[in-house]
Formats: sequence, structure tokens, C-alpha cells
Amino acid sequence: MKPIVYQVFTRLFGNKNATNKEWGTLAENGCGKMNDFDIPTLRRIKDLGVTHIWYTGVIRHATATDYSKYGIPRQHPEVVKGIAGSPYAICDYYDIDPDIAVDVNNRMGEWEALIERTHKVGLKVVMDFVPNHVAREYHSICKPQEIRDLGEDDNSEWHFCTQNNYYYCWGQPLDLSDVCTEHNYQEIPAKATGNDRFFNRPSKNDWYETVKLNYGIDYCDAGGRSEHFDPIPDTWHKMTHILLFWAKKGVDAFRCDMAEMVPAAFWAWATDKVKFVYPEVKFIGEVYNPAEYRNYIRAGFDWLYDKVGMYDCIRDVVCGKRPASAITYEWQATDDIRDHMLYFLENHDEQRLASDFFAGDARKGIPALIANALMLPNPFMLYAGQEYGERGMDKEGFSGRDGRTTIFDYWCVDSIRHGYYQRRKLTKEEKEIEQKYKKILKLVNKEKALREGEFYDLMYVNQHIGNQQYAFLRKADKEVILVVVNFSPRMATIDLTIPRHAFEHLHGTPSEVVSVSLLNKDKRKMFIYPDMAIPLVIPALSAIVYKSVLP
Repeated sequence: MKPIVYQVFTRLFGNKNATNKEWGTLAENGCGKMNDFDIPTLRRIKDLGVTHIWYTGVIRHATATDYSKYGIPRQHPEVVKGIAGSPYAICDYYDIDPDIAVDVNNRMGEWEALIERTHKVGLKVVMDFVPNHVAREYHSICKPQEIRDLGEDDNSEWHFCTQNNYYYCWGQPLDLSDVCTEHNYQEIPAKATGNDRFFNRPSKNDWYETVKLNYGIDYCDAGGRSEHFDPIPDTWHKMTHILLFWAKKGVDAFRCDMAEMVPAAFWAWATDKVKFVYPEVKFIGEVYNPAEYRNYIRAGFDWLYDKVGMYDCIRDVVCGKRPASAITYEWQATDDIRDHMLYFLENHDEQRLASDFFAGDARKGIPALIANALMLPNPFMLYAGQEYGERGMDKEGFSGRDGRTTIFDYWCVDSIRHGYYQRRKLTKEEKEIEQKYKKILKLVNKEKALREGEFYDLMYVNQHIGNQQYAFLRKADKEVILVVVNFSPRMATIDLTIPRHAFEHLHGTPSEVVSVSLLNKDKRKMFIYPDMAIPLVIPALSAIVYKSVLP
């Protein structure tokens, strides 16, 4: 199976409260729950062609909402972003976020039940692992009895020590004057901030609500950055235990936040230990430096974000800033690790395709979807609401109107609410976008050639179409699928050449065949011979996907 990952922001997904008050509280705006992912909802997600569901924001994180009556420590609002808080400011790695539980006291039971339901419908479970930083007021109330808490045994008089879990600023208090005008939160000495800020005065643009975890790297050594991995740093043991804790509960994959900010040596050590016990568990790495891709794959990562390569390229093609032929360079740059590259067009960090800051129209994302999903056997990811053309143009509170769906506020995403819980309210355009996503994504694992077949890029002999069209072949056994994607808002009429080398490479026999369109079931007679031009008409903002059986 080709993995198709569906990311949901758990707190938002099932929220049916349409109040959407800017800076609204939990009581005012409501919150989605784990129980909202019932069997029918999970089946609808699977029916998109999805194989994995990534539940974002499940582990308990810092929030301004008061859960102290449940024995959960309150968090100081000055070190919480937004009212709901960032899901990447973890305050207890062994706990489930109370926001997403119907019965707060049974929040772990509800998560275990959700894992069971997800598996029951045939989907695999992905959850976040946030290894680089934690909330400033991290304190585990749910850790196993034998586990020492992060920072519990630290010597705060040391800036750096391999057995410390944090970095400290030599007795200097935390100074939040660049974050808020009035600040009462006290932290003495200040801990280093999560985005590698090793001083006591973070700015509002820093990850000031988090503190950096120490994996044995001294970033302020007199000689520069130095590594100290022998003996094994204490943080390595604690974080590996956390991974094993969740894997034991049935989690199938971990999406590892900012994985490249944690040394590859740790990942090699930790993934080896996890996969020894749970060999099927996958690791998905958020790594943005292409020069480090292979290091992190060798360290045990199964899939890596292809952000600065394929995502940035496809975005530019959609927006008319690069020719479609530029896609060729991006897959070639990672061809030796192609099965490890995770393609996507949206996630919680990126702007929505349909937003004013990106394409401005969900239909413009359809050719990008076809190209990314059908090109190679590597995994593809989409973000909940993308299949309905969610625009992300709300002004929610801490998250302003920036083309993204908030991860800091309590909110209801109307396109998701309509698509999964009030379908009668879906617009005609939303229904059309959904049907296109479903048709394209279900093709991926239905057709062997698309699921696992060989790939052949046709652009080097078809440079005349390279501005707004992109063409390639996929082949498995005797089945060949021709895909020509049209990024233009106008219908394209082209002559396409399949070179002799393609037949040799794919072990195909030139012939006259009847080709079937996999998008609309039309049939046409096609003469597939070396270096012979094939006249084709490609619909606007769409593609042709023709399947042929060669003799």
C-alpha cells in the first residue's frame, strides 16, 4: 500500500459550536473531542483513500484553560500562546490533553478507545512526538512511578551538563519584557528557549513558551558546538521511554516535530530500541535541510517531509512562479531516497491552498494533487479540510488572518463541520472538490502501476509543454498509465512524445492500444510508438490519466 496520511487537528476537527468568537474561551467556542471520531466518521475519512490518520495535539500541552479541579496543574498565561495553547508546548509527555476528552478523568481511556476504533476501520494511528522542547512549566503528573521527571535531577548552576535535561542561563532570571509589557512569571535561572536561544531574554518571535531539551550538545562551548554522547545523556533514556510508552498502546507511527533540531545520533539509538520491540512502527521526521536527509534516514526515519524541495516547487508552479518542468529537478534531487520522501500540499504549519496567500482557489490545487499523489510510490499527506477547499482565512485570536488554520485557539472549522457532521450545508464547490480528491486518492492504491509501479519522467523530450503541463508514465507488469497534468486555468492541446528509451526502460512493446481514462472512464484508441507525437487535450486545472495494456 502507498501510505496516504490524513492530518487532523484533534481539538478542532469535531467541534460543532459555530460561535467562533475571536479570542473565545473553551466555554464560548467549544472544542472537538476524541469521541467525535466515531466509526462512521473514521469510515468517511478512510473512504477518501486514506491509510493513516495523524491525530495532532493529543499529548497534554500548556493551556490557559483551568483544569485544576481534575488535579491538572494550571499554566501561567504569560508562557502560553493563545487561550487554547500550542500543541507543541508539551507539559506532560505521559498524559492526554483534557480539552479533547469528554470525561477528563478518563482521558487516557478515551485515547485508547480511539486507537482501537481507528484500527477497527482499517486505519493506522499517527501521533506527535515533540522531542526538541517542552512547555516552560513542564511537570508530569502521569509518568510511571519509576520515571524521574524532566529536570528533576538537574544542576541548574551548570549551563550545560550531559546529565541535565535542560540548559540554564547561569543564575539570570527569565526576562519576558520583549514578549509582554507586564510580566509576573518567574523562572530563576532562565532555561534556554526552544528554538535554540541560549540567553534569558527571548523575543515574541521566539518559541518563548518552550524550553530546549539537552541531548548532549553544548551549543555554547568555547570552541563552538560540541557533542557529548558518551556516557549516554539522561534525556536520551527518558525520551526513548516515552516513545515505548505510546507504542505499547498501539500507536503505529510517530510524527517527530522539528526532528533535525535533535541529533541524528539520538534517533539512531532510540529508533533502534523502539523498532526492536515494535518493528512495524514508523518514524516521520520534520527535517527541512536537504543536506541532512540521508543522515536522518540512516538514523531510522522512514519518511521525511519534502518541504523545501517538492512542496516549495509545487507551490511556485501553482502560483505561476516556476514552470511545471521544475518538478523534474525536485524528484531527481532525492531520487536515491524517493520512497522516504513525504509529499504534501498542506499541513498545520503551511498556508491553505485556497487561501488568499497561496492559490486563492481550491481548484488550482487539483493538478498539484494529481502530480504529487500519482508520481511515485512514496507517501502523500493531506490536511483535514483540504478536501473541501478550506481557505484558512479566519481571524481566530492569537492566530490572525494568515491563511492558516489556527493551532492556538478554540475554533470551529466550518468546512470540516459541514463535510463530516452537517453535509447538507456543503456548497456545490465543496462537494466537487471532495469528489475530485476522493477519485484521485482512491486511484493510488486501486491501480498497481500507481501504487508501486516504475516511474518515467517525460519532460526531457517534451520541453515544449514544460511551462504549465507536466507529463510522466507509471508501469507495472503490462499496464502503463500516462499522466499529463495541466496547471493552466485554460484547456491545453498538446502533442506528446514518448521516447524510445521509455520503452526500453519500462520493458514495454510499442503498439496500438485502447486506452481508458481513469478519471472519467472515456476510451480512446492510442498509437504508442517511439518518438511519435500523440495529440492530447488536457482539461483546465486537471489532468488526463490514461491506462493502457501493452502486449
